[in-house]
Amino acid sequence: MIDLYYWTTPNGHKITLFLEECGLEYKIKPINIGKGDQFEPSFLRIAPNNRIPAIVDHSPTDGGDAISVFESGAILQYLAEKTGKFLPTDLRQRTQVMEWLFWQMAGLGPMAGQNHHFNVYAPVKLEYAIDRYVRETARLYNVLNTRLAGRDYIVDEYSIADMACYPWIKPHVQQQQDLNDFPHLKAWFERISARPATQRAYALVDSINPAAGTHDDAAKKILFGQDGKSIQP
Repeated sequence: MIDLYYWTTPNGHKITLFLEECGLEYKIKPINIGKGDQFEPSFLRIAPNNRIPAIVDHSPTDGGDAISVFESGAILQYLAEKTGKFLPTDLRQRTQVMEWLFWQMAGLGPMAGQNHHFNVYAPVKLEYAIDRYVRETARLYNVLNTRLAGRDYIVDEYSIADMACYPWIKPHVQQQQDLNDFPHLKAWFERISARPATQRAYALVDSINPAAGTHDDAAKKILFGQDGKSIQP
């Protein structure tokens, strides 16, 4: 039913978390971003920003032709609306879920991503950049930690907000963050880690990309050398 264009990154994990939870039939179509698969014309037709993940739903609820969706937040919302799962129907709770989904998309993901880049991948270690993004990541962790005080999940019940945030907290060691500094966040993290669907989602890494987290010089050039000419019409 669902074709998932996927690689083993935090944004990719968001979608496997949802699909494993809800039980929708799906097929993974690997997009090896270290080899440049994201620039293939067939992929750009469904993901014009040349980023994973993307999906093609062959059975949309309107009964029409297959529909493609790109951007992980939009995919989570689409799938939640399609299945009626992990997105409350109550106006106030739904609004809160969407707030935290957008918070992750606009804040936690981009800032933690820059943290990863300057800590792990940058050829020159820039003290200012590392300090800037480690501190901002810590601030965002504390925002989420405060939200989770007295709650099992971000908006009471497990939702797409949790699925969006969890994959960006999982690499906390690489982000130079100690979860012991954020006790409510740590408990939430452990709670989601223990879910069988979470474990199934992350088990996919071993079969699809057993070398996850390592990039040779050629892959780094592809991943970090893009500019305005990277996508040709």
